[in-house]
Amino acid sequence: MLNGFKDFILRGNVISMAIGLAVGTAFTSVVTGFSKAFITPLIGLATGSVGNFNDATFSVGKTVFPYGLAISATIAFVITAAVLYFLIVVPMTGIQHKFAKEKAADPRTEKRDCPRCYTEIPAIASRCAHCTSEVEPVGTLLEKVEVPAPR
Repeated sequence: MLNGFKDFILRGNVISMAIGLAVGTAFTSVVTGFSKAFITPLIGLATGSVGNFNDATFSVGKTVFPYGLAISATIAFVITAAVLYFLIVVPMTGIQHKFAKEKAADPRTEKRDCPRCYTEIPAIASRCAHCTSEVEPVGTLLEKVEVPAPR
């Protein structure tokens, strides 16, 4: 039982996920610090307010609602998402498209409808398997596949 747990923990994808979570947490704290130190004060200057949303509250009766914390968290989230998208997702997508190999379509898997019984048959077929009527094979697909000669 413990050997299975050890194998699970020592698998590469679990360790990679743990490292990714640790780096993500550190990155989030950096972005949150940057947001609180620079972005929030700049927004405060632009709007003519204090610039520190953490202290912004409103009260209903004796209950205090610190909506400034939600605004600060939202700003940090948007900045984190934008940085991750533009610095990681966009370049990685470009790299994947650059090195991706196009899959050649297998002509034997292409399908079409039989003109007589409207049943789906292979595009390179010369006879329908359902109604046994002769059909004309699709020429462009037929050129890609070596069809054995009839016996």
